[in-house]
Amino acid sequence: MNYGTLLPGPYVRLAVRDTGQGIPRELVHRIFDPFFTTKGPEEGTGMGLTVVQGIVRDHDGAIGVTSLPGQGCTFTLYFPRFHKPTEASGMPTVPVPRGTERVLFVDDEEPIARLGCMMLERLGYEAVLSLSSHEALSLFRANPAAFDLVITDHTMPTMTGATLTQELRRVRPDLPIILCSGFSHTMNADKAQALGLNAFLSKPFLHRDLGLAVRRVLDQRARHLPRENSL
Repeated sequence: MNYGTLLPGPYVRLAVRDTGQGIPRELVHRIFDPFFTTKGPEEGTGMGLTVVQGIVRDHDGAIGVTSLPGQGCTFTLYFPRFHKPTEASGMPTVPVPRGTERVLFVDDEEPIARLGCMMLERLGYEAVLSLSSHEALSLFRANPAAFDLVITDHTMPTMTGATLTQELRRVRPDLPIILCSGFSHTMNADKAQALGLNAFLSKPFLHRDLGLAVRRVLDQRARHLPRENSL
């Protein structure tokens, strides 16, 4: 793997190894390509390693892989090493806002979906997991009033998050939706806003990022709801 994009200087190296079946020689050079996957239909988007590579490059690092059939893989990551410690800002830490609303979390990558639901549940929300955009649409159509918010990934097979948003809004135009994506070339905050999304989160997002976005979107919707006449 070529690390020629790295600038001269000290780096921290992180190596991750497995003992799996390895990657065929003819496929090694393609594993970071967007949407390349050896999985079957509706089993994955081929975006996982592309997202990882994008994150590493955003931090001025590089990632490479070595693999032999039957001998597993070794992924090697390089990150610039900083000698100066980060200074504390001295600002008090603001607690992440909590809630009790019901949220539908949609992502075809099961570990990401379960992590997102766990984050929401720790903040008091009731989280419903869906691993398919089609399944999520069926759940929503069965009871459109059952969810206060939908959080969906964008790059999913057969139906993207943007298309899912359009279908959900056909059923309930006022539905608050947060779109997530780890591949900025296909979706970003400006594009999400143009599509009428209430918020956009870049993957990977932190517990605080998710909590703040969810509470902001739900509070904005509450402010625009018509008030009932008091007796």
